[in-house]
Amino acid sequence: MNSAIQIAPARPQDAQAIADFQIAMALETENKTLDPATVLAGVQRLMANPQYGLYVVARTATEPVACLMITYEWTDWKDGLFWWIQSLYVQPAWRKHGIFKSMFTHIRDTAAASANCRGLRLYVETHNLPARRAYESLNMTPADYCMYEMKF
Repeated sequence: MNSAIQIAPARPQDAQAIADFQIAMALETENKTLDPATVLAGVQRLMANPQYGLYVVARTATEPVACLMITYEWTDWKDGLFWWIQSLYVQPAWRKHGIFKSMFTHIRDTAAASANCRGLRLYVETHNLPARRAYESLNMTPADYCMYEMKF
């Protein structure tokens, strides 16, 4: 990774960049156009409510170039939390520079040091083989669960 990149929790002034990343990701990965005001409000709401989760950014000296979001899932089976990695986006010019690996390492180490975190989880589109290989290269393994949803 470029040594000029720093990995850290997002700051309030990063909200617009994070919202822009989410809008770009939705268009790139699912060909969906998101409402910018709604996305920015969602980013700001999570930042104002740390019990929901947190954002981590990779930034140069002047701007964020990548982000991911952590949300929490309580597990009564293990009396603790799983941290879900979501909303990962790396600007195209910064891809293949080890940024996600550095962000993952930061999250993994932070989670492992947390008294109530029991593990990390993420979901990936079934046919996204490059992403699956990337996660497996970081010693993540496929889970024994199939995901279902109901949208409102």
